[in-house]
Amino acid sequence: MNFNLSEEHLMIRDAARDFAQTELLPGVIDRDNKQHFPDELVKKMGELGFMGIMVDPKYGGSGMDTISYVLIMEELSKIDASASVMVSVNNSLVCYGLEAYGTEEQKQKYLTKLATGEYLGAFCLSEPEAGSDATSQKTTALDKGDHYILNGTKNWITNGGRANVYIVIAQTDRDKGSHGINAFIVERGTDGFHIGPKEDKLGIRGSDTHTLQFNDVKIPKENRIGTNGSGFRFAMKTLSGGRIGIASQALGIAQGAYELALKYSKERKAFGTEISNHQAIAFKLADMYTEIEAARLLVMKSAKDKDLGKNYDRSSAVAKLYASKVAMEHTVEAVQIHGGNGFVKEYHVERLMRDAKITQIYEGTSEIQKIVISRSILRD
Repeated sequence: MNFNLSEEHLMIRDAARDFAQTELLPGVIDRDNKQHFPDELVKKMGELGFMGIMVDPKYGGSGMDTISYVLIMEELSKIDASASVMVSVNNSLVCYGLEAYGTEEQKQKYLTKLATGEYLGAFCLSEPEAGSDATSQKTTALDKGDHYILNGTKNWITNGGRANVYIVIAQTDRDKGSHGINAFIVERGTDGFHIGPKEDKLGIRGSDTHTLQFNDVKIPKENRIGTNGSGFRFAMKTLSGGRIGIASQALGIAQGAYELALKYSKERKAFGTEISNHQAIAFKLADMYTEIEAARLLVMKSAKDKDLGKNYDRSSAVAKLYASKVAMEHTVEAVQIHGGNGFVKEYHVERLMRDAKITQIYEGTSEIQKIVISRSILRD
């Protein structure tokens, strides 16, 4: 076991850290207040290779490994989880799915633009009645020979209001259950495709989250991803990689809150000394450091499993379950260490606390991760 990052990994981490500090930090509070993330920052992330981190360079990607992806996600998430979730969805759920399961024509038409940040992607699985139960798809795609007719509703869609390309999971043959589900590429502006209002969220407020409506949307047959009936397997495998991204996001949120709390504890004085000298605060910091380090090792293990070509379904679920728990618990502690100032926006920790909660919910709730983990260990 080698726990040291390579020189290349250190350079990638430092580049992401520099971008987060110089480009994302200024204006992050204002973006949260206004629920807006500027297009120019998305373009800059594309220019740095962050939108197609693991995509083969022949399709415009950076050709990096999953460890690099984790490092970039952590650094971005320390500062702005709204930025990192756009990176995560575009990389893990859209680019990965197209590269792993798409046709060469689909890759040339869509992946080459998604990997460079020219296009932004969205992944459309959740529905009003099909969140954790992804097999209960109500959105239908009726086979009409050379095309499909898509009808239904998708909600909680990240990048929903600004994406160019949407991967939509829909039921083609209900009698076949999960084997009757397919994945389709839908372009923005297609007739019958409507984008609902932006959701007013607790956290990651800079990222667009919308409900999408599909009313008799005509989808060419060549826009189906994979073989007929493979959509559910496609979605589940794609989400396994997505969990590494969200685990990395949770890790970054936790690390960012810890760094702010540590700095504040060395500056704030109470009872005649810096509060870091009081055991009550020092022990909080010790717990935060220890559990964040444990989360980091779990996240790195899941990334390494993916890079080695091993099955990472279990390790990614473990990483997401634990890292999201750590993020939620220790952003709360960071607010507590800041006292009254922790409740004020200018100190950043209240935003990190709000951002942390979603990591326990999207791309599979913590309860779903426990189902994945328990089924895996009981099969052994």
